[in-house]
Amino acid sequence: MPLAPVFHILGILLSMLAATMVIPAVVDYASGHPDWTAFLAASAITLFFGFGLLLATRLRADENLGLRQAFLLTNGAWILIGLFGALPFMLAHTGMGLTNAVFESISGITTTGSTVIPVIEIMSPGVLVWRALLQWLGGIGIIVMALAVLPMLSIGGMQLFKTESYETPDKVVPRAAELAGGITLVYGGLTFIWAMMLYAAGMPFFDAMTHAMTTLATGGFSTRTASIAAFDNAVVEWMIVVGMIVGSLPFAHYLAMTRGGWSRLTRDPQVRWFFALLVAIAILIIWQLIFTNGMSLTVALRLAVFNTVSMITGTGYGTADYNAWGGSAIVLLFMCMFIGGCAGSTTCGIKMFRFQVLAANARIQLAKLLSPHAVVIAYYNKKPVPETVIDAVMGFFYLYMLCFVIVAALLGLTGLDLVTALSGAATAISNVGPGLGESIGPAGNFDGLSGAAKWVLCAAMIIGRLELFTVLVMLAPGFWRR
Repeated sequence: MPLAPVFHILGILLSMLAATMVIPAVVDYASGHPDWTAFLAASAITLFFGFGLLLATRLRADENLGLRQAFLLTNGAWILIGLFGALPFMLAHTGMGLTNAVFESISGITTTGSTVIPVIEIMSPGVLVWRALLQWLGGIGIIVMALAVLPMLSIGGMQLFKTESYETPDKVVPRAAELAGGITLVYGGLTFIWAMMLYAAGMPFFDAMTHAMTTLATGGFSTRTASIAAFDNAVVEWMIVVGMIVGSLPFAHYLAMTRGGWSRLTRDPQVRWFFALLVAIAILIIWQLIFTNGMSLTVALRLAVFNTVSMITGTGYGTADYNAWGGSAIVLLFMCMFIGGCAGSTTCGIKMFRFQVLAANARIQLAKLLSPHAVVIAYYNKKPVPETVIDAVMGFFYLYMLCFVIVAALLGLTGLDLVTALSGAATAISNVGPGLGESIGPAGNFDGLSGAAKWVLCAAMIIGRLELFTVLVMLAPGFWRR
């Protein structure tokens, strides 16, 4: 397997990351904070390695990446960006060592949103901007990967979207490079719109910009320790709710909208399922808050909708301590951690289309029980679903649950209690951010966990973000054979 093309592209990505580090350096310099030197130093180190890879390798114009090279490039990109993205946290005045810095960086680039910073307000403006930039860049990366890379690699049933993305006359963008450019324009435009809306609603400009980036990325990093609850602004909360939903829908449809395809979003079955499930869970939690916790309808509606959307989209913002809401609400929110949004969005989790394929397969099995000799076909979006897709989705679901159990067991071995281990595993592998229990609940963070637990969570965040198979296939001996 020729590695030069892979390293060449990784060099380009590291060089771009080095350029991005200049932005928080400028922010800190303008605000008079000495951390600007730390960002420039981190940028220089990253550029040294990135440019070194460029000089040591080359990529011919007629050279195409093979299947194994694509797997290696995808894993290498997320791991290297996570590691080099930790440099500013280590060099700035954050008090972070290697473990905490890598955890914060990987949590950012995977749009997980878990943090190890006890008091966020004491961080420099550059550090806060860097956290938001990591999540914003991670959001772009996962959209492009979901639309251009995962269908080609046939990961977890994503080949279902391969035809729509590349082979039909009404494809949104013909090439992956053009796709990345179009996504960046739409993604950047939506971020700017939400920043202006949040600023108009009363949020300070700096907070509006950073929260717009982490909202559309469904990341959840905030500039305040208390997250969105610190602003206590109902209008801001409802705007963020809409922003999280926008980030959870397929971005390919937004590209289609720019070309007149307004009806594709409403016709998408996974979008309809997403809204139906979201409304159903929110109603159940509202019922719990009104009749068990004695809240008024207005308060229950505001708290239930915000936190339900935050958990189901994997954003991880918080406006209340949902640990005090009672057993049924906690169970529902725990289930939300696994769901995720739509394919081709910034969210993680199992995702809607896989639940639809699983439901279609369940209907087939029930029909065959009644009529063993009947020929029953599963459909998705009015098209037959190939057996290979059903098998891939089933395998993804089983592996997802297996990885969740393994991560929870490993966290338990580090000394965590049952609730913390289970919710920690769910929040990491689903890239949600907050957890349940006293130590990693909505009011806490992951700073108190052991170093071993943090490294386990880092691995789980990357595995979950890259859809499991992309990472685990590299552990197979056959991957490295000639």
